Amino acid sequence: MQKEEVFTELIREHQALLYKATSIYTDNKEDQEDLFQEVVFQLWKYFDSFRNDAKITTWMYRVAMNTAITFIKKKKRKPKSVSVADVFSTQSDDKDDVLEERLKLLYQHLQHLNTLERGLIFLLLEGKSYKEIATITGLSDTNVGTKISRIKKKLKTNMTK
Repeated sequence: MQKEEVFTELIREHQALLYKATSIYTDNKEDQEDLFQEVVFQLWKYFDSFRNDAKITTWMYRVAMNTAITFIKKKKRKPKSVSVADVFSTQSDDKDDVLEERLKLLYQHLQHLNTLERGLIFLLLEGKSYKEIATITGLSDTNVGTKISRIKKKLKTNMTK
């Protein structure tokens, strides 16, 4: 198989992962699409540099998070538009309304976290272990645990107000 075919299959296989990663860092569908394209571009750009030291998904998470952080820094220089509802516009109507409201509330509160905190919570919600999160972010296992504990406490405090 050629490099292009392998890469295309990889993106197809992990498209949901990339959309989740981009949705946590964006406020609207347009920004999410832009960030998704940028992440795919960065993955392609550095595809040859992947050394199989870690799982391919770990590498993809790392590239996605770093790209998102850069995207946010660039975006801060421009006027900001806020629309959390766009994140949920692709969901079907047969979803539980209570669950949907809770998810909207969670996403609203996640927007108040800094970029590292958002990334850590995203990875935790994706079911990653502290060790995997540490590998992706470059933090120590202990530091990941401490930060996640503080973030949970911060979210709990803000959501109960």
